[in-house]
Amino acid sequence: MTIDTAGLDLLFREARTHNKWSDRPVSDETLQELYDLLKFGPTSANSSPARFVFVRSKEGKEKLAPALSSGNMEKTMTAPVTVIVAYDPKFHEKLPKLFPHNPDAASWFTSNDALAATTAFRNGTLQGAYLIIAARALGLDTGAMSGFDNAKVDAAFFADNGWRSNFLVNLGYGDPSGVFNRSPRLDFHEAAILA
Repeated sequence: MTIDTAGLDLLFREARTHNKWSDRPVSDETLQELYDLLKFGPTSANSSPARFVFVRSKEGKEKLAPALSSGNMEKTMTAPVTVIVAYDPKFHEKLPKLFPHNPDAASWFTSNDALAATTAFRNGTLQGAYLIIAARALGLDTGAMSGFDNAKVDAAFFADNGWRSNFLVNLGYGDPSGVFNRSPRLDFHEAAILA
């Protein structure tokens, strides 16, 4: 089974990063559907370390604002939803549920802090990418970004659970006037090697 040309256009070729947003809200049901799609993307040992905070209330945006760079302020404050894509450094505590065919899997990470940190960050980042693709598949527009103070986000949102922020994704229904022309991409021979 393959995705047709229209599907590939939707997910990749015609998709753009959005910087301006319509005021159309994103429903709870759509956010649930989004998560229920992205959770099926593969991760190492099904570790699923990503955690997501869907910031959309006025209070939530005000809590996030002090951590934003000036260039990201307006587009984030006007986006219907800003997703904090984070990861749980203690993701291995969920492995008995997520990787039940190996009851000792958590010990791979509890005995190796460097492996746990790398696994959490790498696989949490993958899950953030799945979020972007799933959002596009559901007809949402996205605007992923760095340009914020991780320590401030972590202090404001994760003081109680120890999660760590990775990147932000503005989410909603984009205003096409805020889309730039597509920037160039590297050609195959510049970015890939056949070995």
